[in-house]
Amino acid sequence: MTTETFADLVAAEDVLLFVNAAITATGQREFHSDASRQQLSLDFLHEYVRVNYRRVYAASLALDINDHNAVRIVQGLLEHAADASAEEKRTEGRLIAARLAKLPPPRVYRLFRGLRAAKVNNRRTRAIMRDWLAARPDPAHDAVKYRRGLKTAVRHAHLRLGHGGGAHGEGLGGELGDFLFRPGKLPRYRHRLLDAWRRAHYEQGAVDELPFTVAEGFAARHGMKREAFLERMVPRMTRLERLRTQGQRDRATPREPSADVDLTVMPLTRLALYVLACGAELRRSHRTEFTAALRAAARRAAGPHAGSWGRVAAVLDDSYSSSGSGEKRRRPLAVALACHFLLAELAAPGAYVPLWTSGTTDPLLVRPWGPTPLGTRVLDALEHGPDRLVIVSDGWDNAPPGLAGEVLRVWRTRLDPDRRTAVVHVNPVYDADGFDVRRLSVAVPTAGIRDAEDLPALVEIAQFSEGRTGPAELHAYLDRQVARFVTADPSGGPL
Repeated sequence: MTTETFADLVAAEDVLLFVNAAITATGQREFHSDASRQQLSLDFLHEYVRVNYRRVYAASLALDINDHNAVRIVQGLLEHAADASAEEKRTEGRLIAARLAKLPPPRVYRLFRGLRAAKVNNRRTRAIMRDWLAARPDPAHDAVKYRRGLKTAVRHAHLRLGHGGGAHGEGLGGELGDFLFRPGKLPRYRHRLLDAWRRAHYEQGAVDELPFTVAEGFAARHGMKREAFLERMVPRMTRLERLRTQGQRDRATPREPSADVDLTVMPLTRLALYVLACGAELRRSHRTEFTAALRAAARRAAGPHAGSWGRVAAVLDDSYSSSGSGEKRRRPLAVALACHFLLAELAAPGAYVPLWTSGTTDPLLVRPWGPTPLGTRVLDALEHGPDRLVIVSDGWDNAPPGLAGEVLRVWRTRLDPDRRTAVVHVNPVYDADGFDVRRLSVAVPTAGIRDAEDLPALVEIAQFSEGRTGPAELHAYLDRQVARFVTADPSGGPL
């Protein structure tokens, strides 16, 4: 019995380790490790968990993991379908269908290309591809914007695009097949978007009718001036495309925030990234606008949890390492800034104390600089006697090294053994060498975090690493998440 219990505890630790990695790691360079180390570490974790805990590996699709790891899990499950039982395959099919419905289309099309390259072409894979394509709202839009990806999927899933035929053999007109596989055969297309693509090869006016990413190539071919082209294309851009082009324009020529960027609808963490990218002077001049937008986004993210956390103290890391990397610029700092505004909403009115490692008292002007005196800030936070202490940091406590861990150990074992203060550490950075997010102390739970909006759910997951709840509760939690996730998918997915 003891051996079984120990094995269960090890399994639970492995599960939590993988969940933390799947939330934070993207295989890209971080401040303390390069991309190759990140990728190698992630490769090992995926294979280890898929082989040893396949049920949990699939269930991770129902959690708030990032898109990079969701795609890897789907491909891993489909590549190694022979390792699953019939019941597992049915559950996996529903999870995969529900997750693909939430992923951005470019990632799904890249997944389909990866499956083709890996020669994964079983019946279940073809059914998943067929059903996802059938659910796309506008096949012609995908044919123009994701031409290569759609062609790959159609070929690999053996879909017929004949006259009157579609993704199931019935629904996508014959001209779509001609557009994809026999370009130039038809003198014109009945579908407006397909014909706009044809005319854009020789007619500048047709460029404005195309999706932005497709129109960019034609604009360059016609020698259209970039600034004028961007102004004309604003109505056809997605929100992310507007943000990306605005960022490119701001780096070239600093300017006022564009009226095309609607701050009132942006998710909290993405809004924090946008605000930090604006620079100190712009943040000062638009303090009221930015602060109001961040508070509104935080209220939306808090939802029913608003005001329910009592007295809250936060230790927020704005040290130099929060600058992130070239691929993830200022991401750790943006998560800390977003958490600051969210915690202010989660705390009871007037019962929130933020403590930045730099000592700043102006969150809107935070910048990544200086060492990481987490231990000192944790002491300051605990002096306020909070009901809950939240630490947002990459875990590299270096002023002096290890002080935060020792403070938390003494606090938990000597000063607060009854756990009157709930302490949780959320870490936005994956530690490739440790196969996990870096922890401050075994005395407090640590969870990986990518978006501040997930903070309430991550606090719930973090309790499983604290030792007060066992493996049975963890697996029950995963089962509940899976049931909720697949029920939210109206199609139910291929069985």
